[in-house]
Amino acid sequence: MDDSETPPATEARLLPVLEALAAREPLFHRPEYGATRADFERMTAPDFWEVGASGRRYGRARVLDVLEERFSRPVAEEWETSGFHCRELAAGTYLLTYTLVLGGRTTRRATVWQRDGEEWQALYHQGTVVQDAAGHTA
Repeated sequence: MDDSETPPATEARLLPVLEALAAREPLFHRPEYGATRADFERMTAPDFWEVGASGRRYGRARVLDVLEERFSRPVAEEWETSGFHCRELAAGTYLLTYTLVLGGRTTRRATVWQRDGEEWQALYHQGTVVQDAAGHTA
């Protein structure tokens, strides 16, 4: 699949999962799912980590510190998501991919989610820059 292709279709049986997970993304930008450190602790697995759009790796503690600071002084953000796709990796574990445009920058996002009963926890998250705010492509 090259960059001009649309994402593959999600299997029909996974559409309810896709809907539930798409409602939670972009991860850490949905105050209705979390705005406090305790909320973000519940939404992420103890061994959660991410690779930011910069390519840097961040552990859960660092991510929680940044989120706590960010939400201490909320700023209105305009963002747009598209191209959601969900794939089951193992029983109760899913890969959600999508495109995010935030602040003029386009990134491809991937989050590995795990369901525990009715709760969802993110295990891993990654953002990859496709186009920066100046319009340069990666």
